[in-house]
Amino acid sequence: MYAVVRTGGKQYRVKEGDLLKVEKLEQPVGAKVALEVLAVGEGEGIEVGAPTLGGARVEAEVVSHGKHRKLWHFRTQEEGWDRIRGHRQPYTELKITGISG
Repeated sequence: MYAVVRTGGKQYRVKEGDLLKVEKLEQPVGAKVALEVLAVGEGEGIEVGAPTLGGARVEAEVVSHGKHRKLWHFRTQEEGWDRIRGHRQPYTELKITGISG
């Protein structure tokens, strides 16, 4: 069984036991989180919500918090100067513990 969930403005296809890096959540490590379910499916059949699926649940546990690798932003101007800036996006790692629906 798999589900399509939405968190942090993005959609993810998950199944039980998956590890997932999502936009940072303000939950402590070890906390249980319920995710917004858009669709649930198994094999050929799929049930889609409009926009969410009532009665379906995806439960996850917060495993860790961290930052992705540094991305460089390089910018030049006509005047002859350059600017280099870096950014590390924070994330929360979730382990999918259960899908029902």
